[in-house]
Amino acid sequence: MWTPDLSGRNPVKYLAIVEALADAVEQGRLQSGTRLPTHRELAWQLGLNVSTITQAYREAARRHLVTGEVGRGTYVLADSREAALFGLKDSDRDKVIDLSTNVPAVDLQNHDLDETLRELSSLGLVAGAQAYSSAALIRRSQIAAASWLAWRGLPLRPRDIVTCAGAQQALLTALLALCRPNDSILVEELTFPGMKAVAKQLGLRLQGIAMDDEGAVPASIDKLARATGARIAVLVPSLQNPTGAVMSPERRDEVAAVLRKRDLILIEDDVYGGLTDVPPLARALPERSIVVTSLSKTVAPGLRFGMVAGTMPAIQILAGETHATSWQLSPLMCEVACRWLDSDTAQRRVAWQRAEIERRYRMAEPLLLRRGRNARRHPSPHVWIPLSGDSDSRAAACRRHGVELVASSLFAIGRDAATGLRASITAPSTRRELSLALSRLKAGEQEWRAEPLPRQRAVAS
Repeated sequence: MWTPDLSGRNPVKYLAIVEALADAVEQGRLQSGTRLPTHRELAWQLGLNVSTITQAYREAARRHLVTGEVGRGTYVLADSREAALFGLKDSDRDKVIDLSTNVPAVDLQNHDLDETLRELSSLGLVAGAQAYSSAALIRRSQIAAASWLAWRGLPLRPRDIVTCAGAQQALLTALLALCRPNDSILVEELTFPGMKAVAKQLGLRLQGIAMDDEGAVPASIDKLARATGARIAVLVPSLQNPTGAVMSPERRDEVAAVLRKRDLILIEDDVYGGLTDVPPLARALPERSIVVTSLSKTVAPGLRFGMVAGTMPAIQILAGETHATSWQLSPLMCEVACRWLDSDTAQRRVAWQRAEIERRYRMAEPLLLRRGRNARRHPSPHVWIPLSGDSDSRAAACRRHGVELVASSLFAIGRDAATGLRASITAPSTRRELSLALSRLKAGEQEWRAEPLPRQRAVAS
């Protein structure tokens, strides 16, 4: 029977219980389907009121950590550390500064959404945007998405694009159209949590491509394709998550050649591409590429406006499945996205985001990007800190110093993947908060950067 240790946690008891639950899920001490104590049992164990436990379980359900079934009890819903990462965080918990959540910087002075909603209201369009998406709105969304992709250097016809509710849904629909359960999919050896979640959902086997400073290594793609018979590679050529790597033009040519040689289909995740001047790799492989992207990392995360694009036949198959794709878009947010893409608003917001990332990247550079090879990289919203040894213990050391980073074990495919930590420098609400986080990391650097003790000494101590 699970009993949380609330010592040293949030003084608000129900939040302390939720934090303990999230930690237990993230650390693997609570597995998917585990039945939790009843409200009365846990209240008795902790010496608290039943109402406090009820409030804690309700909050845990809101954070998608548990599910409650009348007559059966409360069960752990999150089945992996990836799910725990996406749990809503209490930024004031133990005054820990969050550098783990990969979200864009927020312009506290920006009022674009306020102005757009006022405009829609004055035109009498808000009521209509609360209905189901119309065929006309879906068509507008395709035209708006085409303008975004053209700006990215990938000119496509609107009919070559399927819009949907964000990049995660775009990735899911693309893989559904191309894959069967148990298929092997090539991905970078350090891949984003959303990819791991989709693979688990669809029953796909991920094969980790070796990486260097420019991302996926072509020779490794070639070797894995030959060994596994994989037909699909999911790659992030621009600002790869978690490493921030950007493929050079020469590397892109080499990767494209291997993909053609091994008859591999490329699914390119370009969600961060708008933060660079580098066009999608898919431009060199139009006959065998699908691009999935959104506005979430560049314009505004709350728009949930994504797209699946390309000239492959699979796109037309998806275009006929509007109930599973475009109909999932919020009509109101779709209207906002179309207006921002049709005007200069989207690109203006991207320009602000890029400038803010540049400032924060330079702040983080002296401490987090000490190696010359990293310092020459494109400014990225997420910074990769290569370290040897156990990444989880390094992340725990950072947490003890009041900063939350993500260990490489969350991203790793296989045991041979590189180790390190990811710091999301755009997560703090202000540069001042980022500066405080960097000061804390500097103060604790000897602990979280320290090489692990040799096994003999560790045992002896």
